[in-house]
Amino acid sequence: MDIQIGKGKSARRAYGIDEIALVPGLRTLDPSLADTRWTIGGIEREIPIIASAMDGVVDVRMAVALSELGALGVLNLEGVQTRYDDPNAVLDRIASVEKHEFVPLMQELYAEPIKPALIERRIQEIKQQGGIAAVSATPAGASRFGQTVAKAGADLFFVQATVVSTAHLSPESITPLDLADFCQEMPIPVILGNCVTYDVALNLMKAGASGVLVGIGPGAACTSRGVLGVGVPQATAIADCAAARDDYHRETGNYVPIIADGGLITGGDICKCIACGADGVMIGSPFARAAEAPGRGYHWGMATPSPVLPRGTRIRVGTTGTLREILRGPAKLDDGTHNFLGALQTSMGTLGAKDIREMQQVEVIIAPSLLTEGKVYQKAQQLGMGK
Repeated sequence: MDIQIGKGKSARRAYGIDEIALVPGLRTLDPSLADTRWTIGGIEREIPIIASAMDGVVDVRMAVALSELGALGVLNLEGVQTRYDDPNAVLDRIASVEKHEFVPLMQELYAEPIKPALIERRIQEIKQQGGIAAVSATPAGASRFGQTVAKAGADLFFVQATVVSTAHLSPESITPLDLADFCQEMPIPVILGNCVTYDVALNLMKAGASGVLVGIGPGAACTSRGVLGVGVPQATAIADCAAARDDYHRETGNYVPIIADGGLITGGDICKCIACGADGVMIGSPFARAAEAPGRGYHWGMATPSPVLPRGTRIRVGTTGTLREILRGPAKLDDGTHNFLGALQTSMGTLGAKDIREMQQVEVIIAPSLLTEGKVYQKAQQLGMGK
């Protein structure tokens, strides 16, 4: 139901992940029976979690390790890994500067040109170690480096920007990337994003997307919502885009997975995204806390290095455990940020969902008090859900 903001302007109520809760049904099942497998671009994974294409989250080593653990990591092709032959010194500088020095430093470091030879090398390094080579670029980067990526033998190509649409207007001097042509011409699956509405998600599927990323501005290090005022809370955005997926599947028989991207910190967040209709999730800051992460305990957004309007900041996330502990456990923390697979399996067991498709059908309620009700002592002592 629309709400009137004032004469001449009405609005639809939208909901964030923190405002909803999942309701147990008539049955439960042992968590060991919960099937969490999903498929993206023809690649099946046990865990429906993707590590974000951010320089503080995924490098070659992380991409390989995530693959070995049953998940997936995406390498940013417009970051330090493809600008510098040895990015370690650069990452050390990023982690060491003071807050007020961060944005100028990033603008300096990311002014170094991207080197196609390094794109090929990074992809080959991942594949030589048995990892899944999933890579990401902006639409402009995809136009420039698409053939390089294909030649190097990448497995998946994520084309990402704050907002991606099939109807993009550019100055006469610039030829925009035709997403439909790009998807058709690339010999590997292309995942497109980001979007937050039914119509745009549907158009991206019609353009040939093998997956659609959902989320604008909810990321831990992203400031797009504050800088631009743009975004839709994740629960509503996921549900709208999932409806597009289901309609497209009914019309064409082609199932295009929806990936909730950004703002997800705990196992409960992941479970709620899937219950809203997502097939998988993309997360950044929780993986930036892994001992193996390249960010040295820091996390920053992809749009941070912009020379004109940075939309992101560097946040200190610390190091809380190994990648295995964060992804598969055993959990060392009590706040839901370790053992994501165990959390998903246990939630599915509690809700009686045998697989991801059944998890997408569970009852969801509006529950703004879900994370605060009865948690006085946790909040006062900064334990568990009170941290």
